[in-house]
Amino acid sequence: MSAHQLVAPTSIRLNPFKDTNAFSGQKEVPWCVSGRYLSERPVFTKDPLFHAGAYYVQEASSMFVHHLLKEVLPEKQGLRVLDLCAAPGGKSTLIASLLDETSLFVSNEVIRTRASILEENMTRWGYMNTWVTCNDPKDFKKLKGYFDVVVVDAPCSGSGLFRKDKRAINEWSVANVDLCAERQKRILADVWPSIKEDGIIVYSTCSYSEKENEGMLDWVADEFQIEPLSVSINQEWGIETTISQNGIKGYRFFPHLVKGEGFFISMFKKKGVTGAAKLPKLKSKQDKKIKEQAAHLLNIQDWLCLQHKDEYVAIHADHEVDYLMLSQSLYLRRVGVSLGVPSKKEWLPAHDIALSIHRSERLPTVDVDKEQALKFLKKEEMTLPDLPKGWYVVCYAGQGLGWIKALGNRVNNYLPKHWRIRMSIDDEDWA
Repeated sequence: MSAHQLVAPTSIRLNPFKDTNAFSGQKEVPWCVSGRYLSERPVFTKDPLFHAGAYYVQEASSMFVHHLLKEVLPEKQGLRVLDLCAAPGGKSTLIASLLDETSLFVSNEVIRTRASILEENMTRWGYMNTWVTCNDPKDFKKLKGYFDVVVVDAPCSGSGLFRKDKRAINEWSVANVDLCAERQKRILADVWPSIKEDGIIVYSTCSYSEKENEGMLDWVADEFQIEPLSVSINQEWGIETTISQNGIKGYRFFPHLVKGEGFFISMFKKKGVTGAAKLPKLKSKQDKKIKEQAAHLLNIQDWLCLQHKDEYVAIHADHEVDYLMLSQSLYLRRVGVSLGVPSKKEWLPAHDIALSIHRSERLPTVDVDKEQALKFLKKEEMTLPDLPKGWYVVCYAGQGLGWIKALGNRVNNYLPKHWRIRMSIDDEDWA
């Protein structure tokens, strides 16, 4: 109770492919090498580096996913990984940072409004092998034995967030715990067929309730064949290890013992034979002509250009058969890196390119200070004199924010309207 009277700690996690020294000297989160505790909570909306995807604001306890996966997936390549309940994107951006480029990561959210936020955050993070879907867990049943790893950060009663979110206290009830537990069972049962034999399941909640945590582990053990997994932890971290009645380890985070919020996480391996995913016959849909037109946008070689909806996208060459398969079963909101579309005179670049870690170093850029960066992010008029005509990536502290087009006497701002900063920005915020 006394811990809940304290101010919740503020933590962020750095993007390993977008170098910044903005947080040098800040204390590291002990179970996540890229996590940092901040001495005070800034207004992140007013920081251009946040919009550039140089870091993600994430609660420290949930960064423990990094420690789990690093121990059980050392240097593995070519994985198929699913974050089933992914919005707003904290665990997804973390997991994406752990995978090699030949692995495919599917970040899913069933609620459309939350899926939009997830898509924005994954676009900021900038990885080509991260795709975003908007599907109910039952839709994944068709993908039998497809995923090597499935992360289920299950919707829960939220008692672990009492300090951080006062609304969680008002919404909590025993009835809601019961309701959440039944929903969690349905989610796990629905996604189960899509996991390979010996595939890994990471299950977590932000709840203290045993019914949603150890009780859920026992339910899984009763319903399915599993093998418990565990990892080494440093006792100084303050994490409590628990064991369910069926002998499955879980890890509990309490705010009076760790520098973080209430959290529960466990990991186990699926046993028992699962039908293998039937891959479709590959008939390449790559548009080689368009790829030649868009080749100047990217700094990698092993990619394909496909038409997805009304635009062209770049995906890793290893993932074309995955695209054909997943597009038959799932609603793909974001695939690879959006390239944009050609016009009669030039290529019209997509916003994704400016934020992508695969953006070509040869693309013209214009470096701006914080004042200009915030004006760009608010879609306000910018003054950039003597800028030759053409397309430019607006960069702040070396990180891309979006596109402008210089027309000689003025500059057009191509930041998507729904991405713009809506809050008031004062002069002092430019310092």
